[in-house]
Amino acid sequence: MDRLKLGIVGAGAIAKVHASNFSKLEDVELVAITDAFLPLAEKTASEYGIGKVFPNPESLMESNEVDAVIIAVPNKWHAPYAIHALKHNKHVLLEKPMGIDLQSAEEIVQAQKSSGKVMMIPHQMRWEWFSRKAKGLIEEGRMGRIYYAKASYLRRKGIPGWGSWFTRKDEAGGGPLIDIGVHMLDLALYLMGNPKPVSVVGSAYAEMGPHRKGIGNWGTPNWDGYFDVEDLAAAFIKFDNGATLFLEVSWAGHTEIQSSPTIQLMGTDGGATIKGNQGQLHAEIFDEVVDIDLAKPDLEENERVLLSKHFVECIRSGQEPISNVWTGYINNRIIDAIYESSKTGKEVRLDWNE
Repeated sequence: MDRLKLGIVGAGAIAKVHASNFSKLEDVELVAITDAFLPLAEKTASEYGIGKVFPNPESLMESNEVDAVIIAVPNKWHAPYAIHALKHNKHVLLEKPMGIDLQSAEEIVQAQKSSGKVMMIPHQMRWEWFSRKAKGLIEEGRMGRIYYAKASYLRRKGIPGWGSWFTRKDEAGGGPLIDIGVHMLDLALYLMGNPKPVSVVGSAYAEMGPHRKGIGNWGTPNWDGYFDVEDLAAAFIKFDNGATLFLEVSWAGHTEIQSSPTIQLMGTDGGATIKGNQGQLHAEIFDEVVDIDLAKPDLEENERVLLSKHFVECIRSGQEPISNVWTGYINNRIIDAIYESSKTGKEVRLDWNE
């Protein structure tokens, strides 16, 4: 079997994470990389043995030397680069969020349909061992019907790169909701069985960032920049099957303690709590409440290696990724509705007749 020739658009922190994990796969060859700052691309190429540095993303994506591309750049470039890669017959692994807004997500969906190429959003939380264990139990019917879920990730002091693209709406699309909230939303929907959202009520706040409070240690600050996104968002989402989801995320806020990413599921026959790297099942047996700790399997592979393998397997077999363009579109549609609801102060109804 020929090795899959992979190119990387972007050479920052998340691009290096992908390079590290794909380099562990025997049937993958990292052949190309590019970045807006070429010295960084050259440095990353040297670190990971990547054969060629291209002068720009377009030349990399148009090259016959490349079979598939990883797009790991600021959000505003997700749609233009993904669409360009798909039009040039490349499979695409596109960092979250799929689009900077709903319109760009729709354009990506259409481009993927026209190309017929594999496209995947690398939501690594789906691949963590406790998420996969809970999903398996749900699919076996152990929890019955999931009718309520809560997804929460509250950072107390974690604003990334104040003044950089992270905190600029025109470059990122939003703040923690579209940054870390999309992970929590995606995992909750996945575990709930991907129900279709029908209404959203949400609020977004910017009470810390504009005053340069709550700044974390991720990213490089640009004190000549600005902060015009939210630093906390919360929403209540209803689905076509009667289920509901409460979502809350923040980069910063005056709270007791910074929380771990947490998913709580309530089903008719049981429930589950996933918090950080731990999980617990909940049930009632003989009128007594029972809580069972989920045990981590021995020799468990890293979740990012597993998602990397899944991407390659989908390309080899032609199967649909579990986090495909449709799931990315649903995430973008809900996020867009939360921002709209916050702006108008009203519930947003989602029409699925189109």
